[in-house]
Amino acid sequence: MRLLAVLSLTLAVASCTTVPEQIQGEFSSVSPRMAGTASIGSSVRWGGLILSASNLGDRTCFEVLSRQLDRYLRPEQEDFSNGRFIACKDGFQDPVVFGKGREITVTGVIRNIRVGKVEEFSFQYPVVDVDNLVLWEKRRQVVVYRGYHSPWYYSSPWRYPYPYWGFHHPMGGTYGWAEQRSLLPDPSVVNSEDAAESDGNDPR
Repeated sequence: MRLLAVLSLTLAVASCTTVPEQIQGEFSSVSPRMAGTASIGSSVRWGGLILSASNLGDRTCFEVLSRQLDRYLRPEQEDFSNGRFIACKDGFQDPVVFGKGREITVTGVIRNIRVGKVEEFSFQYPVVDVDNLVLWEKRRQVVVYRGYHSPWYYSSPWRYPYPYWGFHHPMGGTYGWAEQRSLLPDPSVVNSEDAAESDGNDPR
């Protein structure tokens, strides 16, 4: 019972995830996959998984595997990509903090289209001059128990959309189940032009 209460409180807190005000607003609907020379100058809001980070003296550039954004403007967990893009932010961004696999959301303007390669495949990367960057905290996995907990249980064959196990009484009947869920914590870093200017540390 205590575990159930703790997990319920945890999920309630997670459900209060907010949208950082720095990345709110209206932006072009063009995706990284569809962006071309005609898209240069467009204001975009994109997100995804960091694949690599490069410090170039006065700025840091990230190669990002694009993902759709959820209602909190955080990249969704999905086996689908809208392409890749390069996001460049003024100043030094520590590659240990902004490591491979971390989720980010950025807003900015498409500066140009860079031609590169993914293994042997020629690939076009939209390059975004970043105004605002959000680094999201790592997701946490929890198991939520629902209903009556019995020492007798069975593993259910129905495992979509997430694994769960039913609890089974020896006289028959299922009294509860467990569900594995991914929590969505708030941003760990919000790096914006407005914040830099207000602190008097505008890197430009």
